[in-house]
Amino acid sequence: MTEHTHDSNDGGEQDLAHPANHRRLYGILWILLPVAVVVGLYWYGRVHTPNYETSLFGNRGTDAKRLKAQLGTALLGLALIQLLLALWMYGRLPALRAAPHGVHTTHRLIGLTAFLLSLPIARHCITAYGVQLTDTRVALHSLTGCFLYGAFVAKVIVVRHRRWPGWALPLAGGTLVTAIALIWYTAAFWNLNGAQAPGL
Repeated sequence: MTEHTHDSNDGGEQDLAHPANHRRLYGILWILLPVAVVVGLYWYGRVHTPNYETSLFGNRGTDAKRLKAQLGTALLGLALIQLLLALWMYGRLPALRAAPHGVHTTHRLIGLTAFLLSLPIARHCITAYGVQLTDTRVALHSLTGCFLYGAFVAKVIVVRHRRWPGWALPLAGGTLVTAIALIWYTAAFWNLNGAQAPGL
């Protein structure tokens, strides 16, 4: 009788362990997804043969670079607006009262707009140039470009799955904005500033 009770308890403990193991595996898979995006973009950019004549909305060469710099500057502007809205929503702007519901909607729409705006820029970059490591500026731009979409996927995962710690969303959002700013500085600013960027 005692042995039978002991066996039943063991079965119950195993049943409880299975959901915990599944959740742990589920979490690991979600963590690996952004990494896979970064690695995939890097791999493609390295094996892809650059096509310098790739057009951006019909513009090629110098015109494409100028347009891309302008679009990149607009992307940075949207990212900074989204950052300010996020700070407002989380009560980090003491001069403003609590953010109304419309701010949350605006924040999401600006995020979607920024993502869509980034796609033609990224497509032109990886198609025309691939991932190049020829010098510090180019390598930093290429690697950050790959990292950007991994950071975006990570932020979407954190937003959609509420089990992450409270610091995960600010970290993901801040990393995304930082990546956009670094990409802008190493390419858009560099082009608009006469092929110069302090420190690069």
